[in-house]
Amino acid sequence: MGGFSSGRAAGPITGINVTPLVDITLVLLIIFMVTAKLVMSHAVPMNLPKAATGGQVQEVFSVDLPAEGPLQVDGTPIAGDTALLHLARAAGARNAELRAVVRADGSVPHARVMHTVDVLRQAEVSRIAFAVSPGSIVEGGPGEEDASNTRGASP
Repeated sequence: MGGFSSGRAAGPITGINVTPLVDITLVLLIIFMVTAKLVMSHAVPMNLPKAATGGQVQEVFSVDLPAEGPLQVDGTPIAGDTALLHLARAAGARNAELRAVVRADGSVPHARVMHTVDVLRQAEVSRIAFAVSPGSIVEGGPGEEDASNTRGASP
């Protein structure tokens, strides 16, 4: 017959090569990992402050402080501080290791952010993180830019 160069008779296949199956599985896994990061988006668009040391934090209890609009917990608008206090206490009762992530827009006043942190502490949430966008590392130390602006100024 044409196509066979060996003199052996064609018999049943006794071994299965699993290498192509493993290759396809690994490629699909890599595609899934890359697209899962792209698909995951936040419900509220915000202008987060930049920080060189910012990283991903496991979000368990997310508190959003948009520039305009109501306070949101896990993407759901809430009425005010009392609702935040009750939701935080309920989440703390479900999870003793509760971690809260405060996502405040860059234009939100510091007093509003600290008030929200105070409400979370009243609810006995002690693990509080602040969400930031990754930024560049600033050369020198903190305040170096301010000090250079005051040099040479006359009293």
